[in-house]
Amino acid sequence: MAENAERSVFYNIMGGDIDKPTLDNLDTLKTVSIVSPSGVSPVLVPAGEIPSFIPTLEALFKTPEDFASDPRIQEQYGILQTLGVFQYCDRLKRELDTYKSLFAGVLALFHHTSIDAMLDTAVSQLATRTLVSFMVFLWKPFQNKNEIRSRGYKGHKPANIGPALESLTLFELFFHQHPEPLTYTDLLKQMGYNTATHALQEMEPELIIPILGPYGFYGLILVGPKLPGGRFQPEELTFIRNLMCFVSLALQNHLHHDHSLQDVKTTLYNYGFFITRLEEEISRVRRNKYVSSVIVIDVDSFKSFNDTYGHIAGDRVLEHIAFLIKGEVRLEDVPSRFGGEEFTVLLPNTNAESALSVAERLRLAIAQLKIPWEIPLPRITISLGIFTFDNQTDMTATEILNRADKALYASKSRGKNCTTLWEPSLELGMYR
Repeated sequence: MAENAERSVFYNIMGGDIDKPTLDNLDTLKTVSIVSPSGVSPVLVPAGEIPSFIPTLEALFKTPEDFASDPRIQEQYGILQTLGVFQYCDRLKRELDTYKSLFAGVLALFHHTSIDAMLDTAVSQLATRTLVSFMVFLWKPFQNKNEIRSRGYKGHKPANIGPALESLTLFELFFHQHPEPLTYTDLLKQMGYNTATHALQEMEPELIIPILGPYGFYGLILVGPKLPGGRFQPEELTFIRNLMCFVSLALQNHLHHDHSLQDVKTTLYNYGFFITRLEEEISRVRRNKYVSSVIVIDVDSFKSFNDTYGHIAGDRVLEHIAFLIKGEVRLEDVPSRFGGEEFTVLLPNTNAESALSVAERLRLAIAQLKIPWEIPLPRITISLGIFTFDNQTDMTATEILNRADKALYASKSRGKNCTTLWEPSLELGMYR
């Protein structure tokens, strides 16, 4: 202890009184005499370590250049160098630069309106710090379904890669008990060899990061080995984990936002979102003086179908119809499940002739649907009604839908499996 005491040093921290730290190992202490406005105070510090108050030194100066050039610092340069103050400040600056870079990238994550764009940004941000051989994002678009979506990257560019997984259930059970990132080797030791770990065997990711949130398990992030080889440095692993934490939050936000707009059964937009978009479109039409259309669709004889084949088969029919509708319309169109077996499609900037063409394309495609089931299912048909509105149409969203509905009823009265454009004569009730 005496030898350590002889290694006392003096330096001026331009501060006030400093409390004596509580230290456990007295064999590795040295005495540092602190010169402050209140006098000289001996302070015990760990030999070879930096007192916890050293960061306040940098706070006294506006820039690193001010710190290094200040005469008070230059006078004590040797002592500060011995204490490791400059190395410590350099490390703090590097860490600060890393966090600045991290948060700049994080801000970009939350500005994207699609999951693909958000993940592209995350991978680009990671590339500024380290190079990984591959990354794969796996997530569940719906918590109550086994469906898995994925997006892979090879050399930080989108690529069609990923494990052959049919379900994330086993991972979900495991990560609920062990909610931390871990290596593939550790995962294999803890989970054992099963269908889940076997699916990852061919890829052998370096890291497996669970996506966990307030509503449970959302998916996994697989990070491949470092390029061009070697092991990740601790600061690289810290950056990866921090960045992926924000990716996890952004992905959850996207999913929650989508769920608030979507019908769970069909993944089309729900009634509330459709009405909101229709009201917005009415305003746009009035301002910009163009024409838009609404299609209302109803599955023919659906109650009879459910009574004969069951509601589960009926749900499967609705899912297939929804998938087909989504694939047949434009990105700017708004397909929705309006309720039960009724669907709607908002067609912005679309006249009656074009809307009729879209409706007929949907009708013919659905009539040709072959839906796999335990027993052969009968042909499914739909009836459709169309209403077109322009800037002269002084009607609410509800009134516009009522007119499209009247055109739909006319299609039903005409024998079903057909399309009707609204016309004034329908108001006289000729098809009721």
